[in-house]
Amino acid sequence: MTQSQRRTAVVTGSARGIGAATAVRLAADGLAVAVVDLDEAATKGTVEAIESAGGTAVGVGADVSDSAAVESAVATVAEKLGPPTVLVNNAGITKDNLLFKMTDQDWDAVMGVHLRGSFLMTRAVQKHMVDAGWGRVVNLSSTSALGNRGQANYSTAKAGLQGFTKTLAIELGRFGVTANCIAPGFIASDMTKATAERLGVEWDDFVAMRAKEIPVQRAGAVEDIANMVSFFVDERSGFVSGQVIYVAGGPKA
Repeated sequence: MTQSQRRTAVVTGSARGIGAATAVRLAADGLAVAVVDLDEAATKGTVEAIESAGGTAVGVGADVSDSAAVESAVATVAEKLGPPTVLVNNAGITKDNLLFKMTDQDWDAVMGVHLRGSFLMTRAVQKHMVDAGWGRVVNLSSTSALGNRGQANYSTAKAGLQGFTKTLAIELGRFGVTANCIAPGFIASDMTKATAERLGVEWDDFVAMRAKEIPVQRAGAVEDIANMVSFFVDERSGFVSGQVIYVAGGPKA
């Protein structure tokens, strides 16, 4: 991909974990990447990793659940890197608890980042995709969409993203835009490390316990998800849209 042909990607929640790995992978694929996270300062590591490998990136701070912040962030990306035509909705948080202990705030916070955030980001970026006659939207769901104890909020949000993805595929397909969804299984990341800490389980023991439940007998790596995003963004996946792929080391749905 030449400089004049270089496309711009926006990856939310990309200061660390799956988002960071995805941003680095898309940059390696030749895209200019906007590293978007709640705190712009936190994006520095990802941006530096991309630039040190010869790629182009810019860090942008934005609360994806805030409409004005999203519009401002997308405008900044368009100005600094060019109109974004690739969007990876990865930003996410967890506020786990059993239903009877879950607060209104726990519910609203998770819905705000996962569902409202993906809606606002996609609405803002799709304008550039439609103008270009080409676009890629990749949403990050989870195997928790199938139901998971202590995650009524997270499971609901992740299931909702699957319906959102399919609707985007129907509405935007005529404009050359595809929309697909990735549902990761157990991935060794900062988020799952936090879960292990909350449960009071040593990290190595936690990973080993979870790996035993996975047919391929290993935990997923953030790069496993980044590789799947790379496929969905690639030109060769242009006839693949509205799909949910469980990247979980075995069949999940």
